[in-house]
Amino acid sequence: MPIVTISREFGAGGSSVAGIVAAELGADVVDKKLIEEVAKRLFLQPSDVEAEDERPRTLLERLVRSFSTLEPGMGAGWTPPYPDAFFDPRKEIIHLTEQVIGEVADSGNVVIVGRGAGFVLHDRPGVFRVFLRAPDGARITTLTTRLDLTEAQARRKMHEVDSNRAAYIKQLYGRDWCDPDEYDLVVNTGRVSYATAAQMILLGVRERSLAPA
Repeated sequence: MPIVTISREFGAGGSSVAGIVAAELGADVVDKKLIEEVAKRLFLQPSDVEAEDERPRTLLERLVRSFSTLEPGMGAGWTPPYPDAFFDPRKEIIHLTEQVIGEVADSGNVVIVGRGAGFVLHDRPGVFRVFLRAPDGARITTLTTRLDLTEAQARRKMHEVDSNRAAYIKQLYGRDWCDPDEYDLVVNTGRVSYATAAQMILLGVRERSLAPA
């Protein structure tokens, strides 16, 4: 049963390509569903989980969390941001996200979009890891249309999201998010259609399944 992970630059068509691949395989797409499942298990709103998703922790946030472990009186005037000073919601979200990705992979026949899935499943045999990219101009055109943004807004959003994703993977897994050596296939969706990108992925998945163990 195939397991495909799709990492993607913002605006490179990750969800669209994943949908085509999943339809061809008769597989499930795990994208927003993963956020909803993590939120349900932590009794949070999906928007709260999404706010932490694929974003690195800033130095200030890490320092603030470290203050919560000080002895009483050492942080006078400062109140920990959570009732339990040792409970870190973001850490729990990341842990559960990884757990759910593992559970989903166990079931097989799934296409997982983002959430660092390719890195979570880095050592699992049989996972086909894909990275979708596209030139800035192509992505800006997509984003201005899809999100009703100006060109300047789309460019700013694109660089912000991509930077967050890269830093998130570096922080958690110590790896380079956009290194082609981390993937089985890198596709430029600025040069080929989403349908063609999906067919390239399907070809790779099928070849992988036929390869001797």
